Amino acid sequence: MNFPEGFLWGAATASAQIEGGWDEDGRSPSIWDVAPKGKIKNDEDCHTSCDHYHLYKEDVKLMKQLGLKSYRFSVSWSRIQPQRGKINEKGIAFYSDLIDELLKNDIKPLLTLYHWDLPVWVQEEGGWLDQRIVKTFEEYTRILVDAFSDRITCWIPMNEPQCFIMNGHMTGAHAPFMNRYLSLPKLTENCLMAFHASCECIRAHAKQRPLIGIAMAASCFVPENESAQAIEKARKDSFSKGSGLMNNLWWAAPLLEGRAPRAYGIYKVHEKYLPLMKTKLDFIGLNTYSPFTNNWYGRDDSVSADRKNSLGWVNDGRCLYWSIRFWNERYHLPIIVTENGMCDEDVLTDGKVHDKKRIGFLKDYLGNLARAVEEGYPVIGYQYWSLMDNFEWAEGYKPRFGLIYVDFRTKKRYLKDSAYCYRKVIESNGRYIEEL
Repeated sequence: MNFPEGFLWGAATASAQIEGGWDEDGRSPSIWDVAPKGKIKNDEDCHTSCDHYHLYKEDVKLMKQLGLKSYRFSVSWSRIQPQRGKINEKGIAFYSDLIDELLKNDIKPLLTLYHWDLPVWVQEEGGWLDQRIVKTFEEYTRILVDAFSDRITCWIPMNEPQCFIMNGHMTGAHAPFMNRYLSLPKLTENCLMAFHASCECIRAHAKQRPLIGIAMAASCFVPENESAQAIEKARKDSFSKGSGLMNNLWWAAPLLEGRAPRAYGIYKVHEKYLPLMKTKLDFIGLNTYSPFTNNWYGRDDSVSADRKNSLGWVNDGRCLYWSIRFWNERYHLPIIVTENGMCDEDVLTDGKVHDKKRIGFLKDYLGNLARAVEEGYPVIGYQYWSLMDNFEWAEGYKPRFGLIYVDFRTKKRYLKDSAYCYRKVIESNGRYIEEL
């Protein structure tokens, strides 16, 4: 089958995970740069990572070699605003040069404004717990719009509020490593009001008509079978039960419906803030990896290891089809798969990585993506996570998600077998999926 003309085949990364250059050219630290000892496995850090800050031209060449039509990247807020009231022109120049390099190679840039790396100076002002962040995030947005909207048309103000709010401030697994369980409503209000203000700023000041969305850590319960009854149960559970409630509905209801759901009898955002949270979007971005289960997201002890990634998340491509279907049928917006991929403990042998399991993952998930497209669901792009192996947050460098293998000692890059397969998928506009 053919995907739509202009389908955004691509790959995604995040600034904190690949850039390095953490204290260069005027950048100030983010909350991930100052993670306390013991919070990241093996006491690793993201200070150098893949050194994309210095190697971005080489990386764009690799994207071109892969045939990417698009590339989703995030901007390091503290590289742009190292302190309140200050704009770092060297930071602006870095991203401007990156955007130009992408466009020169016919790769459409999809810009994420915030992918978890809050500047330390913003955290010291209260971070997401302080309502002042709404205006602060809007001011940051305006800087990026003024600098890049002559060339950027696709904007994603935030990546996975579910993760940076809940993992960062409730479970304490991610920076800023807090356990503020009772603060979820306040955190959600501040986050979604900041997102709304950012979107309004983009629409008001962009130099070209913008396409605006959000990247949601979203998935679904997969129906037990494809009877009408089983599908309806899975649809309902995907927005009411467990991860369906907290990953999907808790965030989507105020953002897209202007409604405040109640969770576990104690959590509910203030209705007075709903008009400042409900936001007009042009698309929904789905970061989908594993189906929801009755256990923690993506995990199921009854599933064998050969059907999981190296972090223990279940690999089941049906969750991509059903997530696209359920989210589109509920909110009637086009979909971009803003993240989807698999990590493994890949091994480099004689300059090659034979990652058969990842190729199997691509066959499964892209096959389900193709099914959604064939059935008429408006999917406009797919971003594999990730372009290259990188710093996987609190897990450090052991899990490798990339199509490109990175030797973190030498910074040398190597295309994995899966990269060559993905290139054929792109070249054929999806027809090669059946041959994987």
